[in-house]
Amino acid sequence: MFGFSIFMNDSLSEEKKQYIRQMASNGFVGIFTSMHIPEDDVSAYQKRLIELGSEAKKNKLELMVDISGEALERAGFSLEDLTPLKAIGVTGLRMDYHISNQQIADWSHQLKISLNASTITPKDIDELKEAEADFSQIEAWHNYYPRPETGLDKEWYQKKNQWLKIQGLLVQGFVPGDTELRGPLYQGLPTLEEHRGVHPLAGALDLLASNTDIVYIGDAGLSENVQEQFASFQKEQTVLLHTEPVDEEFYEYILGKHTNRQDDARDVIRSADARFREIPSIPARNTATRMKGSITLDNEKYLRYMGEIQLTKYDLVLLQSFK
Repeated sequence: MFGFSIFMNDSLSEEKKQYIRQMASNGFVGIFTSMHIPEDDVSAYQKRLIELGSEAKKNKLELMVDISGEALERAGFSLEDLTPLKAIGVTGLRMDYHISNQQIADWSHQLKISLNASTITPKDIDELKEAEADFSQIEAWHNYYPRPETGLDKEWYQKKNQWLKIQGLLVQGFVPGDTELRGPLYQGLPTLEEHRGVHPLAGALDLLASNTDIVYIGDAGLSENVQEQFASFQKEQTVLLHTEPVDEEFYEYILGKHTNRQDDARDVIRSADARFREIPSIPARNTATRMKGSITLDNEKYLRYMGEIQLTKYDLVLLQSFK
């Protein structure tokens, strides 16, 4: 499952409402927003949160709000009764610091509660159990890290997630967007440092393979091309690639759906059935160095392999047998 972020430092424009509709239509299931960013003016947060909640409800999206108790009260909401938040479309609160486990347990009977995944301890789990928390309503959400070099280590992340899932918690992480990067640093908002600057879907698939149940886009924007790629993966379990033709003659031949062979090659992704299609003779042309991400078509010099389609995982040397 995937979600995305909408920040409340500005009023919700028609353009942003359209973005929310597009993301929902592309299979995204939830919105994340924050109510305790120190650079922002919290005076308008109540109005903006009501408006965002309305859009979430219209599009059947969950709405998770990252809060501090002070920010919640400053925005005009009570810490004692969360009913008004539910009424405006808020489906969950992400708790961070200065909130007791007893309070979290009490709130878990009113709304979905997400805890800081990186800092949850066995003691926290024990205290929540003693306080009779509703664990079906408690999730573990990781932070995103605006400053380069501060994102989490992948091995540590995987081990932490494994423990969290043993506790029965749903685990969430962030990947950066590819437009509208979040200030003040504008360096992307990943959970893992190695995902800073990577393609959002590539980062998301990596998180899903690392004991993560749901992945949110940390930054405020995702381009339409990348939205389309997320939609393709969610609806068809396929990875949609956008290509630029080098040779027009055989371009149509490589378009369409391909399946990776079960015997996974080290250097390339091999189309399982491409060379078994009816194909013309393919002359040797454009036999340049194959850069990472190149799509290649084996030419007639490769004999019975002629017509094989490959996607390179690394930069590979020139071979005259390749087109």
